[in-house]
Amino acid sequence: MSAEAFLTDFHEVATIGATSGNGVERQAATPEDGRTRTWFAEWAARQGWPVRVDGIGNMFALLEWTPGAPFVLIGSHLDSQPLAGRFDGAFGVVAALHAARTISEQIAASDPPTHNLAVVNWFNEEGARFPPSLMGSSVYAGLMDQEEMLAVQDLDGVSVRDALDGIGFRGTDERPEAVGYAEVHIEQGRRLERESLTLGAVDSSWYTQKLDIEVLGEQSHTGATAMADRHDALLGAARVVQLVHEVTQDFEEEAMVSSVGRFNVEPNSPIVVARRVHLVADLRSGDPDIVASARTTLIRQLSTLAEEQDLRITVRDFDIRPIQRFPENGVELAEKVAATLGLGIRRIQTMAGHDSVAMNSIVPSVMLFVPSVDGVSHCEREFTRDEDLVSGLHALTGIATELIDGALTTSTAAKVGEG
Repeated sequence: MSAEAFLTDFHEVATIGATSGNGVERQAATPEDGRTRTWFAEWAARQGWPVRVDGIGNMFALLEWTPGAPFVLIGSHLDSQPLAGRFDGAFGVVAALHAARTISEQIAASDPPTHNLAVVNWFNEEGARFPPSLMGSSVYAGLMDQEEMLAVQDLDGVSVRDALDGIGFRGTDERPEAVGYAEVHIEQGRRLERESLTLGAVDSSWYTQKLDIEVLGEQSHTGATAMADRHDALLGAARVVQLVHEVTQDFEEEAMVSSVGRFNVEPNSPIVVARRVHLVADLRSGDPDIVASARTTLIRQLSTLAEEQDLRITVRDFDIRPIQRFPENGVELAEKVAATLGLGIRRIQTMAGHDSVAMNSIVPSVMLFVPSVDGVSHCEREFTRDEDLVSGLHALTGIATELIDGALTTSTAAKVGEG
């Protein structure tokens, strides 16, 4: 395995959609996303690996030693948030490609493994341009309907279907049958950095619920309408943002996180009182009861706010994700591989969503973290040191080697997605 070749490829991918702040912008099914997909397909072709593209744009590079046997999938995603960091997702894909090449070289001198191997680039993990997130992996796992997701539109009215067609990556290929999954990712937090550890073995995910909120008022002139006569949707929406933030204070510190990340104003004119604001609130906790309590509080507060400001506020639940518990023997496998490599490891929860969470609902899955400097993510300052990236690559290679030989899938102890 060449660490230098891996780092060269990783940093090459970071030039696609590069921003002036040393980040990347490759939102799903944009031309920049299309260029990374072409890079993925060409890299696989140089290895002699066929690539399949399914109906929601997922890409699979196949290493098939035993015809008809199912596949262990390894990978992540190449799409990004706006003005994002260059590590989130892309590290996992490039690491998976290099892990697969190393495994292929090893198998050339040994007997075929129990399972085949596929490197996957999932479509629209980020959900920035086309909510919800984890779209490609969730369609694969049967958690979302493909036709419904193809009909999702961005803010300009472009559908997923048309956007994928536009970059030439809405495929018709059959999806490989998965028997297991592994992914390596930057932590997007500071726990590993604080404890000077190289790896985290994810044992569970947080409960997540998003609220689609619409605030409706009345459009009017900012200069000619008396303050008492206004029904300002933007003013109401500003209070909604504050309430979403403040609801975390009802619980112990760090027991819950919340945010409003999307905020769209109509008509968005400097001389018009806003008639409509659409926003998305995100509530997350390791305890579903905390999220349910926060939601109840917010619904009550928004009803009061609507009455006080003479507005109409509607709330729709969507993108609800229960806690996923990763198989105990998968966590133990990660710990065993880390010990073999001489790397420090701890068990860890993921507060963020990942494709592994969707996949863990259908097959035994292993999720690894490597440290994030300052815990920064989803911004251009996101950073992970080269040596930590290489350690993650080695760990992923070791885990994938075990998985294709039947680890987890031949054990009755493997449990999928309990929570």
